[in-house]
Amino acid sequence: MQHFVLFDTAIGPCALAWQGERIIGAQLPERDEETARRRLARRFPEASEAAPVAFITSAMDEIRALLQGEPRDLAHLPIDLDSAPAFNRRVYDVALTIPPGETLTYGEVAARIGEPGAARAVGVALGSNPWPIIVPCHRVLAAGGKTGGFSADGGVETKLRMLTIEKARTSAEPSLFGALPLEARRR
Repeated sequence: MQHFVLFDTAIGPCALAWQGERIIGAQLPERDEETARRRLARRFPEASEAAPVAFITSAMDEIRALLQGEPRDLAHLPIDLDSAPAFNRRVYDVALTIPPGETLTYGEVAARIGEPGAARAVGVALGSNPWPIIVPCHRVLAAGGKTGGFSADGGVETKLRMLTIEKARTSAEPSLFGALPLEARRR
């Protein structure tokens, strides 16, 4: 049986769906709970709302902490990667290695899976990511620090908000204060 739970975060209601001991879907913040429920019903029509089991409660706590600005790596959460197509799984495996506060480009992900030139295909795979935030697709950008797309509610604005929360650098260019000696940098 498939189950889901809605839960509040610092940036809006999120959701997790699970079956057995695996997370089968995550949902990024929506405008409101009603919108979140409608999207969940489309994605998981057979899922019923349920009280979270222990591993889901733990995942909810970690997602909340990440969205409050605590650096959390969610790669250890039990997602059902076997359900993803082979190419997508390779893309998700690379995305799972991107720590909070860091980013890669679509091209860098393509190179890491051994398919340079497949940046667009990487974008398509990330656009269909069933576990956004757990598989941190928001940490993958277009070349030159451009945001690229984002299919979650709120689009690119949500992506930028999440990167801001994580204090991620979106460019290799130094920040205004990055070139100063440590003792002269803003605190």
